Amino acid sequence: MSDATEALPPCPECSSAYTYEMGALLICPECGHEWSPASGEAAGASEDGTIKDAVGNVLADGDTVTVIKTLKVKGSPSGIKAGTKVRNIRLVDGVDGHDIDCKIDGFGSMQLKSSVVKKA
Repeated sequence: MSDATEALPPCPECSSAYTYEMGALLICPECGHEWSPASGEAAGASEDGTIKDAVGNVLADGDTVTVIKTLKVKGSPSGIKAGTKVRNIRLVDGVDGHDIDCKIDGFGSMQLKSSVVKKA
């Protein structure tokens, strides 16, 4: 008997918990992202340890990136708007896929996921 409550990983794009299997792929019903469950690597990190942005550009310490989608920030009424430039990033081994350490004007120090930014 198979376990019907088998936990599927959340969507690497929007972090939705409502993912489901269709054939060999996992699918997110909220954003439509499809991925292979065999690609168990962290979002944005490749096999050789390099961190890539949402479109595949390799990121390095000191780069300037642009946020590609509006992000909710706990305690802030507005959040970080898409198009916000973030200068002088630092790559870290963060918690839960948050691999960019930075300072954002109006918000202060925070960590971002590489999957929500693109190199400027």
